[in-house]
Amino acid sequence: MCDTLAFVDDQPERSIRSMLFVPGGRRAMIEKAAASSADAVCLDLEDAVAVEDKPAARAVVIEALQEVDFAGKLRIVRINGLDTPFAYRDLVEVAEAAGDRFDLVMLPKAGAAADVLFVDRLLTAIEQYRGFPRPIGIEAQIETAAGFLEIREIARASRRLAALIFGPGDYAASMHMPSDSIGEPDAHDAAYPGHRWHAVMHTIVAAARACGLRAMDGPYAAFRDREGFQRSCATARAMGFDGKQCIHPAQIEAVNSAFSPGAEEVERAEQTVRAYEEAVAAGRGTASLNGRMIDAANLRMARVVLEKQRLRGRGK
Repeated sequence: MCDTLAFVDDQPERSIRSMLFVPGGRRAMIEKAAASSADAVCLDLEDAVAVEDKPAARAVVIEALQEVDFAGKLRIVRINGLDTPFAYRDLVEVAEAAGDRFDLVMLPKAGAAADVLFVDRLLTAIEQYRGFPRPIGIEAQIETAAGFLEIREIARASRRLAALIFGPGDYAASMHMPSDSIGEPDAHDAAYPGHRWHAVMHTIVAAARACGLRAMDGPYAAFRDREGFQRSCATARAMGFDGKQCIHPAQIEAVNSAFSPGAEEVERAEQTVRAYEEAVAAGRGTASLNGRMIDAANLRMARVVLEKQRLRGRGK
């Protein structure tokens, strides 16, 4: 069981399938991302910004948050890792100036519950100082060996936590797993008799579900490899992820489609609910639908599909 509640703010319920990364120092790219069909936009101050450009990038992010219309998208700021001299300045400068203009802080390389708590406490001080009307949430990226071993503790570390995110590139580096690129299969995957990322991905989803958090899959670097990207999306959805990060606008449509219930899936879920409810009304605990037995477990699975569809139908 999770000891904490999932992050709740005063925003409407929303279904987050696609999260588009954009370099924090590029105002024009931020504006394009804000006008895209992504469900969330992440302004990146970490890997997408060179060391010498980080102070200037913070200023660009603050200005963009204050001036750009994100059209209801979830607004995320990824800070630098806590093992760098940049993270605390990212939090203090951006949150103090624009903490009422974005929704979540993404914490890269979360390795322990203490990492999440550090961000939580600093955000609390900033919010009290600035008098912001609602809290800023946190998303934790699981992308190190330490993070994998501490997923359960990370997931329950703070009431601000909204999501757990898989970071395949840094995870491969941390685990000394050979990989030619980020997120895409290569010869090393072909040599392994199974899915190389199954353990960490499945654990992320399990921890997220236990604590009422979103689970997001990491990026796929080969943005021109449409078929490979679609397979990656299908795998993540099959494992229970809610959505996937995008590094290019061309990937958004595939993600939104892959992580939305299809018409046939919704119809089957509706039929399952009706058949089960009719069986219960007749005093039976199971029912038959299209030659298959359905019971309470089928009902729960069907209701998950219908809830996802309900959120999509609201345009969230």
